[in-house]
Order: sequence, then structure tokens, then C-alpha cells
Amino acid sequence: MPNPMFNESTMRKASQTWAPPQPGTDYIPPITDGPVTPWRTGVMTVGGTISATAVLFGLLLVSAAFGWIAAEGPTTVDGQETFQFPALGLLGILVGFACVIFLYFKPHLAKILGPIYAVAQGFFLGAISKGYETYYDGIVVQAAGATIAVFGVMLVLYKTGIIKVTDRFRRIVIGATLGIMVFYGVCFLIRLFAGADSISFLASPSLLGIGFSLFVAGLAAMNLALDFDFIDRGVEQGLSKDFEWYAAFGILVTVVWLYLEILRLLAKLRER
Repeated sequence: MPNPMFNESTMRKASQTWAPPQPGTDYIPPITDGPVTPWRTGVMTVGGTISATAVLFGLLLVSAAFGWIAAEGPTTVDGQETFQFPALGLLGILVGFACVIFLYFKPHLAKILGPIYAVAQGFFLGAISKGYETYYDGIVVQAAGATIAVFGVMLVLYKTGIIKVTDRFRRIVIGATLGIMVFYGVCFLIRLFAGADSISFLASPSLLGIGFSLFVAGLAAMNLALDFDFIDRGVEQGLSKDFEWYAAFGILVTVVWLYLEILRLLAKLRER
């Protein structure tokens, strides 16, 4: 699922929700007989974001294991291997999408909705991964390995300054991401009413289909740079500690999207 959450609007809302005193402003502590707690407590840190991210990914993996088990198959029907996608997996998609939309407007609830998203989306990922593995042996390990590799490469490129997140870069990536979201939504509606084969190139191993998957996977990778930039700017601006979970949630959304696109791309390449 595309992740246009970390845009300038989000950063402005976060800064308005909580921000440290402006430079040059004298801090006058309240009159009290006891020690005064410094205002710098409870702010966003890189370490806290890493911890929140680890928790969400842990929940995702555990839930994915249950989703894998719940997907029945592979079974042989008329000489062909097939599997049955669990209905609970579809519910996971809806819950995950609802969490993304709700947190866009209420980012301070990420500590609650982030784990819910991880569990719901993890179950779906486990089930859909089982389906791909049914038809393409070993593809899940390849997709997971490629996702980890892309994440590591993007982190290095960002930290070394090879990829710089400028305002122009941010606008292009967010605009393209929103465009893909709208396109996927329209395709879903068309396929819902006109049949699964009405837009065949999405799953086609043609050069157009493979090129499209490469583009979307690359766009998902670029979103990782926005995630890293949001963390750095959030720490620099001293955002509330709640935004550690919001940043972790954003990374999880991007990685899930990237994994699914790589999975789809590898399936197309197997078909050629």
C-alpha cells in the first residue's frame, strides 16, 4: 500500500501539536518546592523510533505466520495446485486500510493503531505469500531477501547523502505515490465489475507489465527516503514521543508495499 503520509502537511501538523520553545525564548519554570522536570523529556528519538519499528515488525511477522497457516493448500484439483485464501485475510486488508486513513488525521494514535495494522496486515501478507509460494516455489524467500536488501541500500544512500530529500524530491515522490493509489483504486473498481481479466497487464509478464512493476517498486523504495527524512526532521524539531510510533508505522506501511510489489514483479519474471 502506498505511503504518502510523510508530507509537509503532516510535518506542520506535528510541529503544531507539540514543539519545544523557540530559540531566544526564556523558559520560566513553575514555582514549586520540588525539582522541575525539564521540558526536553518525552521527545522523539531515533532509538525510540527503532524500538517502535521493531515491535511493529515483530507483530507483523507473528501474524503473518498465522496467516500462512490459515491459507489452505496447496491442494491438487484436476491436476493443478491451488490454495484457498482465508476470508480473514480480506478483513485484514480492510482493517489495515482503515488504520492508514485514520492515522493520517490522528497521528498521535499510532501507538494504538500501529499494532492493530501490523496484526491485520501481517495476517493478509502471510496468506497471500502462501498463495504465491503455491505457484512459485521459493519466491517468498526471494521477495523477502530483496526487500531487506532494498531497505539497506536506501538507508545507506540516504545516510551518505547520495539521495537528498529536497522539497522537489518530496513533491515528486508524494505526487507519484498518490497517483498510483488512485490508479490502483480505479483498477480495483473496474476489475470488480468487468472481471479479473479486464486490466490484464497488471499481472501480465509482458514488458509493459514488468516495466510497470519495476516503476512501482522503485517508487516504493523512494518512499523509504521520505520515511528516513521524517525521522531525522522529527528528532531535530523535537516532536512528541508519540511520533516515534507514527514514524515506525510509516516505515512498516512502506516496507509492506515494497514487499508486495517485489513479490508481484518476481512472479511476472517467473512467467517469462
